[in-house]
Amino acid sequence: MAIESDAVEQELELAIHPMDQFVVKPLFGGGDIGMFTITNATLWLGITVLCAIALMVLGTRGRAIVPSRSQSIAEVIYVFIYKMVEDITGKDGLKYFPYIFSLFIFILVANVVGLLPASFTTTSHIAVTATLAMIVFVAVTVLGFVKNGTAFLSLFWVSAAPLALRPILALIEVISYFVRPVSHSIRLAGNMMAGHAVIKVFAGFAVVTFISPAAIGAIVAIYALETLVVCIQAYVFTILTCVYLKDALHPSH
Repeated sequence: MAIESDAVEQELELAIHPMDQFVVKPLFGGGDIGMFTITNATLWLGITVLCAIALMVLGTRGRAIVPSRSQSIAEVIYVFIYKMVEDITGKDGLKYFPYIFSLFIFILVANVVGLLPASFTTTSHIAVTATLAMIVFVAVTVLGFVKNGTAFLSLFWVSAAPLALRPILALIEVISYFVRPVSHSIRLAGNMMAGHAVIKVFAGFAVVTFISPAAIGAIVAIYALETLVVCIQAYVFTILTCVYLKDALHPSH
């Protein structure tokens, strides 16, 4: 019985639970999570905002001719997103650049912060990404009708297609339009959750195999890949926002 008990304890110790890192927990005490409960997700959302402010505000307050590292990073990101918005949406879309830039910075910083040991990846939760996606969806839809009136509906009418196919294509376009916030949010949350779960699994293997070089090498490789993924996912979310904005500004294009 003692041998069986020791075997069970060892099995429990070696168990890998990669999804535990995504559990939302209260910071103070236990019990149920209410609307105003401060959780680990709340804490890391706040840290994300502070890090973004530190990068973009504190890092560029000097505005030196020879920029510091933080100023150089901020300027590169600023020019990159500005050029993206201009290329995709045209000059008309530049007035919405501050929001798109803020969206990119928030997602990028949240993704990067989530790579820190013992941190919480807020963008791995659909509640966060769905909120961001719904704000974009509602904003571009309202903007489309405000700027174009009923002409915005031409976005769903494929005039280049044969007349008999146009109603079918219009139905497909309407469905795909309302699916946008779903795919917009799931893509980001799914990639963040999958990547971090894989890192946790390989980390567990490293412990099980007594810190083997192969397991450590795998963790380093996966971590490097995930670093690239967090940047790409922020870029993808932002570029899709620009595409949706272009449709709202120029539905006939």
